[in-house]
Amino acid sequence: MNLQALWTVLLLIVSNIFMTFAWYGQLKLSEMHLTDGWPLIAIILLSWSVALLEYSAMVPANRIGSDINGGPFNLMQLKVIQEVISLTVFTVICSLVFKNQPIQWNHIAAFGCLVAAVFLVFMK
Repeated sequence: MNLQALWTVLLLIVSNIFMTFAWYGQLKLSEMHLTDGWPLIAIILLSWSVALLEYSAMVPANRIGSDINGGPFNLMQLKVIQEVISLTVFTVICSLVFKNQPIQWNHIAAFGCLVAAVFLVFMK
């Protein structure tokens, strides 16, 4: 794996960690009663502030990784890689943070299909 590919994947992982917390972290805060009484707009603004960090990693990842800018991946490959990373990060965070949401066999089967999609998108 070349350096551009490695940076792309690492930045996509960081990006997806922030995005998972931007989208679902507010649910954990609610579960812990830390945001009880907060208006929805405050929750949205909190999530947007976390999502800004996500974009700060996602945009460079796509610029570094895209063959349009001399990177190793075409747009389809970038998107499929991002989706698999997204689900991997989500699964890990869900397992560690939301312990009342068990992973079931069909979740694993669906994830396997996505890994197969990565394989297929790199076929010539």
